[in-house]
Amino acid sequence: MKQLPSRFRLIALVFSCSVLAFISPSTGASAEVSEWPQWRGPQGAGLSPEKGLPTEWSATKNIEWKTPLPGRGHSSPIVWGKKIFLTTSFEGPVVPGAKPVKHMMEDKEFVHPDSVGGTHSYTLKVLCVDAESGKILWEKTAYDGTVFDDRHKKNTYASPTPATDGRHVYAYFGSEGIYCYDFKGNLIWKASLGGIPNLGMGPGTSPVLYENLVFLQCDKEASGEGSFIVALDKKSGKEVWKVSRTTRMTWATPLLIRSLRRAELVTSGAESVISYDPASGKELWRCKGVEGHAIPSPLTGHDMVFVSAGYPSKRALAIRLGGTGDLTGTSSIAWSYDKGTAYVPSPILYEDYLYLMTDKGILTCMDARTGDVKYNGRVPVPATFTASPVAFDGKIFLSSEDGDTFVVKAGPVHEILGTNSIGEPIYASPAISRGKIFIRGAQNLYCVSARKG
Repeated sequence: MKQLPSRFRLIALVFSCSVLAFISPSTGASAEVSEWPQWRGPQGAGLSPEKGLPTEWSATKNIEWKTPLPGRGHSSPIVWGKKIFLTTSFEGPVVPGAKPVKHMMEDKEFVHPDSVGGTHSYTLKVLCVDAESGKILWEKTAYDGTVFDDRHKKNTYASPTPATDGRHVYAYFGSEGIYCYDFKGNLIWKASLGGIPNLGMGPGTSPVLYENLVFLQCDKEASGEGSFIVALDKKSGKEVWKVSRTTRMTWATPLLIRSLRRAELVTSGAESVISYDPASGKELWRCKGVEGHAIPSPLTGHDMVFVSAGYPSKRALAIRLGGTGDLTGTSSIAWSYDKGTAYVPSPILYEDYLYLMTDKGILTCMDARTGDVKYNGRVPVPATFTASPVAFDGKIFLSSEDGDTFVVKAGPVHEILGTNSIGEPIYASPAISRGKIFIRGAQNLYCVSARKG
């Protein structure tokens, strides 16, 4: 599909400034956005328009503050103004008689060997941190009690990232519900979506906001039986629409895409990639899915959406937007690629290039329009990755479970510009806002800033 004429791109840019939600056809991010309001920031792209941020830090360099975080969680920090929001979980004692929901696989009961936690009580909390000082402003208990399902031993019950519209914060804990708070920590509403079994692996998908709606993708078990996607009213938590799906368990966050043509809510899944009208839930198009576990979240740019999965099969797809019906096998599938994808981290699209990353740090740079591979490179030391990359000012940050953040030069030539460490594991993806980089480690929240030389 040809690019829009320049005069229409100019109109689109003006439109984006008014709604702060338009997806640029080249980068996927609006240069006007300085907040980091949801999973992977503005439009879920992992991109910041800021320049002049520090690219080097250590225990004594460019760390403006460091705040111990109570409990355990993998949710990424979100930022609005001078407030940071994240979630955390506290494991309590074993509760007599408590046990997680049973899982069936091919008519036999299945227990994943790495499942834990379902016999304990948990306290799930929402935290608000001052972005200037690092002080915890408030800490609210959203849920306290037994949990519906197990979790993977590496996962937490506080892994979904909250979302905010600048007035309220929406924190999702899977089977344990969704909670809406104002910026002062007052509970506005809470809602339960029922039990969402996922073979005892724990929650992962995050809420997405659009106008007066909150979207949640709730895919279940290996069979897909009972899966759905739902839109709740932001003000009340009441269901606005709900659509059944036959897609097995996913941890990918849906992607809201706005263009001059229409808005689309794109969901990744093993069986199908499906686009919905966000206002009504009506299906716009679908195509054959990513085949493996849908954990990486979709991305958009160049009038396409990109989806991927890394286990048990590896698959990346580029799908042209604007289609209708079943797009499988049609020219709407721009390209596909069956290498280099991650089990957990999402890829990143920066300007003309899509960067796939494996869980071991092998980076594949591709021409986003054609799928042509420009390079395969790796980080300089052995590493494992759970966090997804972020990018700004011609640089891509890859943060590992060892606490190292590798700075990669954006573009078609592989070059590592540096390595920085916070000295503790990183599972959450960084946030960037107002000249600062916020990194959630396993024990602490860090503010990286040039103010601290």
